[in-house]
Amino acid sequence: MFSTLTTPQEPLLNEKAIHEIGNIDDGVNSNPVIDSAKYIYEKTKIVELNPEGIESASRYIHSRLLADAYSPGTWRTQPLHLCPPPIYSAKDPRTRATLDWIFLISSLNFSFWSELEGQSSRYAIQWLEGWGSSQTKSWTGYWSLLAAINRALEAHIPITDPAFYSSELLCPDSLIADIFTAASDSAESIPLLRERIMVLREVGFILCSSFGGSFQGFLEEFQRRNNNAGTALQLVHVVTETFPSFRDETWYHGRQVFFWKRAQILVAETWAAFYPVPPPGGSNAEPHPFFPNGIEQLTMFADYRVPQILHHLRLISYTPALLSLLRNHVPLAPGSPEELCIRAASILAVEAIRDKILLINAGSSAVSSVLIDFYLWDLAKSIEKGEKNIEGIETVEMIPAHRTRSIWY
Repeated sequence: MFSTLTTPQEPLLNEKAIHEIGNIDDGVNSNPVIDSAKYIYEKTKIVELNPEGIESASRYIHSRLLADAYSPGTWRTQPLHLCPPPIYSAKDPRTRATLDWIFLISSLNFSFWSELEGQSSRYAIQWLEGWGSSQTKSWTGYWSLLAAINRALEAHIPITDPAFYSSELLCPDSLIADIFTAASDSAESIPLLRERIMVLREVGFILCSSFGGSFQGFLEEFQRRNNNAGTALQLVHVVTETFPSFRDETWYHGRQVFFWKRAQILVAETWAAFYPVPPPGGSNAEPHPFFPNGIEQLTMFADYRVPQILHHLRLISYTPALLSLLRNHVPLAPGSPEELCIRAASILAVEAIRDKILLINAGSSAVSSVLIDFYLWDLAKSIEKGEKNIEGIETVEMIPAHRTRSIWY
């Protein structure tokens, strides 16, 4: 179906997944992504974990999470995020709007690295500095996706409505191309536009055919089948079973391996967006409407930006051959040993950070791999912009992020 997929083609609608939605035994604490990462890491010693770097970086990250008061609630402070009502209500139209927005963003959250990295002519979207702002700016990378979608919504184009974007009649390819029109000084267009259109058609069709035309309908069916007790990891399983374009999976040395970057981040963004806000003057908030038991089973989201900061912090180290490839901007093919090992080692490094922080916190469950990923991604972007420097621990040269074109990340 997609030129960038590495899994066999399957029907758009997985009937078994729809009829058995949520009926998946995820074990006690077993995430196949972690098992896959361990398998790849053991088979391919191209990227190594650095115990000394893990020790020092874990203490640094823990201190910064505390100093910056970094929490799931930080999600609502991002200027381009479309936020739900502060108090959850399934009937509030803002709830459905936010869920459909998150689902669309997660469906298209891939391949934003630029051939013109660091240059003003790279692909960018011109839009407001944030919702409610009167000033505009050029947004690049992942933020260009949000800016393009928000700009369309501001122009009263219902681009987050699955009934709209699944229809070639209501939403022709030319309109989608217009939505992603770059700023006037950009010399690039958005990467993988054809693949993005195909993803929109696929996921929109499935939501409209089986879940009432919204991600909220999908979540309600998941909750109904699980008596409102389904876990975050079970939801990840169901997302990958239901939507082929979320199946970030491949085969390596005779074994199927899983990363599920976009499926996990879809669940994590939903968790963060709807994280209960404590009442004014109070310390206790309501239970999470979707994940009352938390999201601790999820891993980091194996992309290209977080591995870059993990290497900078000396959590992972690269062979000289891999360093040469990265410094010379040599593309890494999807499913190549180098690409798989970078992603696998990154997952294990963040798991190690989490375990160290939990030891420091004497068993507190307040820190998850998801929250650490959110923080590291924000940190990497701040360093890239020259807004932050890391002080107090040893770092190494910031190596260019690896370049792999795919729909997975």
